[in-house]
Amino acid sequence: MTIQACEIGYEALQNRDWGDQAIALVDLATLPENAAPPPLPPFPVVARGDPAHPAATWFDAVLEPPFSAEMLLTGASRHPQAAAALVQLLRAIEPLPTALALPTESMAYGLLLGGGECARWLADRIPASMPAAPGCVHVQREDACLTLTLDRPLAQNAIDVGMRDRLYEALMVALLDPSITRVALRGKGRAFSVGADLDEFGTTRDPALGHWIRSRTLPALLLAQCSDRLDVHIQGACVGSGLEMAAFARIVTAAPQAWFQLPEVGMGLLPGAGGCVSVSRRIGRGRALLLMLSGRRINAQTALRWGLVDRIENHDALHEGGKGIDPG
Repeated sequence: MTIQACEIGYEALQNRDWGDQAIALVDLATLPENAAPPPLPPFPVVARGDPAHPAATWFDAVLEPPFSAEMLLTGASRHPQAAAALVQLLRAIEPLPTALALPTESMAYGLLLGGGECARWLADRIPASMPAAPGCVHVQREDACLTLTLDRPLAQNAIDVGMRDRLYEALMVALLDPSITRVALRGKGRAFSVGADLDEFGTTRDPALGHWIRSRTLPALLLAQCSDRLDVHIQGACVGSGLEMAAFARIVTAAPQAWFQLPEVGMGLLPGAGGCVSVSRRIGRGRALLLMLSGRRINAQTALRWGLVDRIENHDALHEGGKGIDPG
């Protein structure tokens, strides 16, 4: 099968003449005056043109800087199964309450984890020559504030299984104790977190077992329920599951040099630590797709403009306002 990534006309969408596409680009300026929303194919459809165009909302995203068509074409054509699963998931969970959207994300992630694209990435990946020491999560209670600090700075706070489980346990305490009115999530060192420990990827190859584990240990399940009390400060790298967790918070502040990335599609996967839910609800489905499909980094200024962070600051602080997620 030949997978393509190219410009596609409105008529081809309307007539379901999709071929073996991985992604399609549609020029909004070429739509006929009597155009109606076309059926969406099982792959991403990104529009070019004015985001205020009345037809812009018919499609999965509208192209905008710092992303280019080439980035999206490359991401989708190299990993068409991941791109297709991602966009179908984002469409499906948009109307769902968070409590239903998270297990739906987990099942889609498990599907890809057992697939060929992820298997090829795992086979090509070179493991770290000297694995980092296990990390920990420090838990400190001061009055009504519970502070959780990721402590694995030599690995840029890559989250291993032990840290994940410790986070889950600490968040359960916060959830069950109404006297805790603030939950602060921090990272020790130069980076907030580069996401899950890549050396642990693929250790659970059974998709059903992986989903079973995530449904009982995924911190996102509790972060969503604590989101109205959660604040996060980002310094340096905020990648993968680090960003996915942070996006649940009511308040996210970032240092000026912070940067953000969701690289999972390039691994034959999609964000599976709650990010398809948290990020899309913070910045919208379209921008979430651009970020995830391209795998490109964005800086703190772009994150602020998009609403991925609420303020740019050099220090931790509690502010009023911010965004949260309905725990559904």
